[in-house]
Amino acid sequence: MKKIRAAVVGYGNIGKYVIEALEAAPDFEVAGIVRRASSLAGASNDKYPVVSSLEQIEGVDVAILCTPSRLVEKSAETALKLGISTVDSYDIHTGIADTRSRLDAVARENGAAALISAGWDPGSDSVVRALLEVCAPQGITYTNFGPGMSMGHTVAVKAIEGVKAALSMTIPVGTGIHRRMVYIELEEGYDFEKVSEAIKQDAYFVHDETHVTLVESVDALLDMGHGVNMVRKGVSGKTQNQRFEFNMSINNPALTSQILVAGARAVLRQKPGAYTMIEIPIIDFLYGDREQIIRRLV
Repeated sequence: MKKIRAAVVGYGNIGKYVIEALEAAPDFEVAGIVRRASSLAGASNDKYPVVSSLEQIEGVDVAILCTPSRLVEKSAETALKLGISTVDSYDIHTGIADTRSRLDAVARENGAAALISAGWDPGSDSVVRALLEVCAPQGITYTNFGPGMSMGHTVAVKAIEGVKAALSMTIPVGTGIHRRMVYIELEEGYDFEKVSEAIKQDAYFVHDETHVTLVESVDALLDMGHGVNMVRKGVSGKTQNQRFEFNMSINNPALTSQILVAGARAVLRQKPGAYTMIEIPIIDFLYGDREQIIRRLV
């Protein structure tokens, strides 16, 4: 069996867990790791080449993008223009539809496919929400995150000028409402109140109740655990009061990475274009013989 050659673009928390997920997948091999040129000094990996651009890696089938969400579109365009399919965990919910539309044009033009927002939310939770709506087309679904570390929000805080280290915790208040608890270390010479206000005005935080706390050590607080509680109450046919609940407690980057690898498998089975997870058959994400999967799961 010819293995799928995957390049890992970005080597932070997600990138490192993606390597582990690729090594555990029987149908993949790691083609190489792409890092920013500024991060290459002293960077090495005992098993895989570490380079500054996708062009430096031969025979890449799919690029798994492990960059911050605000860099995803640019990274995806670069790969797609090389004819390399992509998968990412872009998590800015309000930007997904427009990003998908723009990448769809690039992907089609270059004969490749892009799967965007393939983390756990958006991503696998999106699939669960869609399934719950199948079960009860009329109703309301509440998605409650946490308590736990939000990687997207934490990365956004780290990008704020004056922040030396950061941790953003998501605390569920209920009915889909969340409180953001942000813990930061400051760079020398910066005013805490000004940095705090800049965090609260960032698009990741401006719509939520956000509390920023100055701490001596972010590492002393760090826990990558997270979770979700999803509840839908609605109507099946004309029958009222149908209630569904989905819960999980997870290691955030480990689950995101596992879904990214499954997404890398699925995107290569699609026609050129850009997709979200709810547009792709679930069976395309699974490894193994199609008939055996159907016999096992249906």
